[in-house]
Amino acid sequence: MARLDSLFKILKDQGASDLHLAAGIQPHLRRHGVVAPVADWPVFTHDNLRAHLQELTSEKQWAHYDSNLDLDFAYALPGVARFRANLFNQEHGAGAVFRIIPERIRTLEELKAPAAIASLAQLEQGLVLVTGPTGSGKSTTLAAIIDQVNATSGRHIITIEDPVEFVHVNKKSTVSQREVGVDTKSFANALRSAIRQDPGVILVGEMRDMETISLAITAAEMGVLVFGTLHTNSAPKTIDRVIDAFPTDQQQQVRTMLSESLAAVVSQLLLKTPDGAGRVAVHEILVKTPGLPNVIREGNTPMISSIIQQGKAQGMQAMDDALFKLATEKKISAEDAFHKATNKARFEPMLGPDAM
Repeated sequence: MARLDSLFKILKDQGASDLHLAAGIQPHLRRHGVVAPVADWPVFTHDNLRAHLQELTSEKQWAHYDSNLDLDFAYALPGVARFRANLFNQEHGAGAVFRIIPERIRTLEELKAPAAIASLAQLEQGLVLVTGPTGSGKSTTLAAIIDQVNATSGRHIITIEDPVEFVHVNKKSTVSQREVGVDTKSFANALRSAIRQDPGVILVGEMRDMETISLAITAAEMGVLVFGTLHTNSAPKTIDRVIDAFPTDQQQQVRTMLSESLAAVVSQLLLKTPDGAGRVAVHEILVKTPGLPNVIREGNTPMISSIIQQGKAQGMQAMDDALFKLATEKKISAEDAFHKATNKARFEPMLGPDAM
């Protein structure tokens, strides 16, 4: 048993999401967005923390950390959870962050996901981008969608992740989960191979570079349902980010390819409830309409906001509208909604005189 396992149990028992370790300070937990020290736990020294962390890794992983000063991997504690881990060096020595990955995948119903998000599991092909900042719950949402596909259709589902987070068991589908650095050398290598592996669904854990983005679009054009993630916070910015990943002389061709393959964009935020006891997911949702391909081809991304407004009957929604609804229902605070909104003037009447 690794000595840090007791901290992982505290993380799970207290309903926290992340464990922060660093030489020179006590361990800290992030719970409902707030980071606080673990009571009655001593300060780690550099050498002591390294010794604790080495117990969690293989010889190959530790050698990688020693030579690169960074390491991503997954650690499983049976009966508790899996953890996505990042080891690094910082000003006072070693450091690490562990994020809990629940052993059981929550369903879309349990996540209270909008119907438009649940419908993505029924798509046959196309590119679906789930976006948002780090810690916004993208992985949880995608795991629920993949689980829904797995439970309702017979397809070959391939996930490419760094590291593998949620573990899927075969239901109606066959699931092949590949970890970058362990089962494949890169996202691009795995994607190139996946196209030849009779895929029905491909999940790309992170679309980090031009080659990976290009291969994901190509797979979607070939009739595969491809899910990917980006660190953008709206549908228009997501489309611009994909296009801007390519050199100028290739961008018009990419616009044409993306216009045909893009099936949906879901941008997600995770905000605290007013009582601080939980968090709520907030979504902007864009789904393909007959007019969307032309808007993408022409580079008229400001028109995407109009498409979302006109598509409410199909379940589309703008982020500001979702924030306004949740704030009105008191599910999130008016202050949080104001700070995340684009049109802040709309939210000012909700605020008290001292809120801004």
